[in-house]
Amino acid sequence: MLTLGVDLASADERTAIASVEWAGGEATVRTLQGGVTDAELIDAIRAADKAGIDCPLGWPDAFVDFVGAQRTGSLSPVRADAAWRRGLAYRLTDQVVRVEAGLNPLSVSADRIAYVAFRCANLLASLGMPIDRSGAGLVVEVYPAASLRRWGLTHRGYKLPGPDALGLLVDSLLAAAPWLSLGPFEPLCRRSHDAFDAVIAALAARAAALGRALEPAPEERGRARREGWIALPTCDLGDLTE
Repeated sequence: MLTLGVDLASADERTAIASVEWAGGEATVRTLQGGVTDAELIDAIRAADKAGIDCPLGWPDAFVDFVGAQRTGSLSPVRADAAWRRGLAYRLTDQVVRVEAGLNPLSVSADRIAYVAFRCANLLASLGMPIDRSGAGLVVEVYPAASLRRWGLTHRGYKLPGPDALGLLVDSLLAAAPWLSLGPFEPLCRRSHDAFDAVIAALAARAAALGRALEPAPEERGRARREGWIALPTCDLGDLTE
């Protein structure tokens, strides 16, 4: 199996991809690069068995309805309290991750992550195939920080300047996953958190491909197909090689 991890940004220079080959109880990073263009992303996604993208794949239903009604002049006034604002800002999957992992994903309708989501939506449309945003297909939404936390690894601070937090995190990952080979890409992984996140995204994609990630309940699936669904691993790192 070949999984792809995409650390997507609004600009090419901050976008990284990692492809990981899984065979014989081992995982080998076959490609790891930054500065990735849309054309390169499309080719890499098509070549993968499962592609994990670190970016919201959709917008909250309530937000989409709100914008549509506001545009047509059919918006009905409501009690504009905090709960109402949260419903516009956060998707169902964001709320689930908050409960399950104790992390707050960025709001795709109210934070700058929307710039990345614009690119992602156009990218997925360019693939020329149906995309199930709930993750039941080639593409799945992943959240590296939540995956790291689930696997007992540092999930905060490694992107900040200062001491070699990223290098220490790479050490921790390799100690926890001795079956993972970064090969010639280890130096890049140690100096670029974009590249590191792409590797984690590829590992999370593997969890989703094995059915070892949190899936929407039957009554949530329709909404997940519209809004997107974060594949939060439900297994240990070592289970990924089975």
